[in-house]
Amino acid sequence: MSEGGSWLQRLKRGLGRSSTKLSEGIVGIFTKRRLDDETLDELEELLIQADMGITIADEVTTRLRKTRFGQEVTPEEIRAALAEVIVELIDPIAKPLKIDAKLKPHVVLVVGVNGSGKTTTIGKFAKSYRDAGLKVHLAAGDTFRAAAVEQLKIWAERTGCPITTRPTGADAAGLALDAYNAAKAEGADLLLIDTAGRLQNRTDLMAELQKIVRVLKKGDPAAPHSVLLVLDATVGQNAHAQAETFRDMVGVTGIVMTKLDGTARGGVLVSLAERYGIPVHAIGVGETAEDLRPFEATAFARSLVGLEG
Repeated sequence: MSEGGSWLQRLKRGLGRSSTKLSEGIVGIFTKRRLDDETLDELEELLIQADMGITIADEVTTRLRKTRFGQEVTPEEIRAALAEVIVELIDPIAKPLKIDAKLKPHVVLVVGVNGSGKTTTIGKFAKSYRDAGLKVHLAAGDTFRAAAVEQLKIWAERTGCPITTRPTGADAAGLALDAYNAAKAEGADLLLIDTAGRLQNRTDLMAELQKIVRVLKKGDPAAPHSVLLVLDATVGQNAHAQAETFRDMVGVTGIVMTKLDGTARGGVLVSLAERYGIPVHAIGVGETAEDLRPFEATAFARSLVGLEG
């Protein structure tokens, strides 16, 4: 079995809850029914309930109204039309995280609320870039939680990456600068910095995150070169509030969405793409390092709506 094929199967399984909810809803609406105002209203409501957002729901129903109104349409045709709209929308923001080899190190600050999967995502990225031959340094910047530091140490050991740590409660900004200096001295290609889980309504914690950004600039005025927001798909529409706050506070440059396998709300990624246009670098549909992969628009869209291939 090819690597691509096995990933596609994992993606389909991972998005199973989301696609089942959508598919069953579409079948319920369109089996042996003509496309009229009532069916279009029901479809629009289904798409909004699936966290696709009002804009997507409106776009899909408007297209169908123009092209198929009064005709009998199959659930398969509806799913195909929906996938087409989703691909058009998300393809421009499906961009892998590119590491600039000239920076030495390229500094990636990883942010997000508690429980979103930041530390695990960093570990998976470390493995991926190490496997690609890059020198990676890790920084355990979640100094509030000893468990997060221990978790990152395990990933560092597993991937053979050096790691900068400090005692619980230490200044996270100072640690980030120490890690930058160590990574630079080693000739590292990539520095991945973990941070404490920020509740977006806690202005004091957000201020500390901004301090990390300011202090990093002492090492490199352009750092951090990337700010990754890790979002947990299971939070549904709450992901919008998180994306907006982190974008405004620290200039998010990319999103990683985790736990798509644990929810029927995978459509939230589509509404995020439509609303903010922030690049989505990767998605996660499981626990292993292989379950975090670059985000690919067509595979995601077709899996989300339950289409084969």
